[in-house]
Amino acid sequence: MYTEEFAKLWSKLSKDYQSHMENELSPSLTESQLTVLELLGDQPKMKPSDMIPFLATTPAAVTMLLDRMEKGGLISRERDENDRRIVWVSITEKGKEQAEHGREVRTEFLSQMLDRISTHNQQLLLFLLGKITA
Repeated sequence: MYTEEFAKLWSKLSKDYQSHMENELSPSLTESQLTVLELLGDQPKMKPSDMIPFLATTPAAVTMLLDRMEKGGLISRERDENDRRIVWVSITEKGKEQAEHGREVRTEFLSQMLDRISTHNQQLLLFLLGKITA
């Protein structure tokens, strides 16, 4: 099988991606923060507990992440008017700007990777990745 070769290539691509994102987003944003901003861009507000599956981390780590984001002006938090136990997180204008920048950085990197192969092979790659992630 091709498992070992796939693992090596996947690992290299993942490391290259992580390194690029870290270098280009720093110091104003991290990849986890970008994930949160993109989640909040899709809906007006979320509870921190709803973010846990997307971040694959602990509730305490999410709280720390949101603390840093709030301090940086990327998000705002407010208590629910009817149930004070609930905290709602929403994206700020600065957060929207940073999310757009993050998407541009990611798109640039992925475009450079995909431009190395033909359009047909890009379509084939997407098809095959869709098969193995389904």
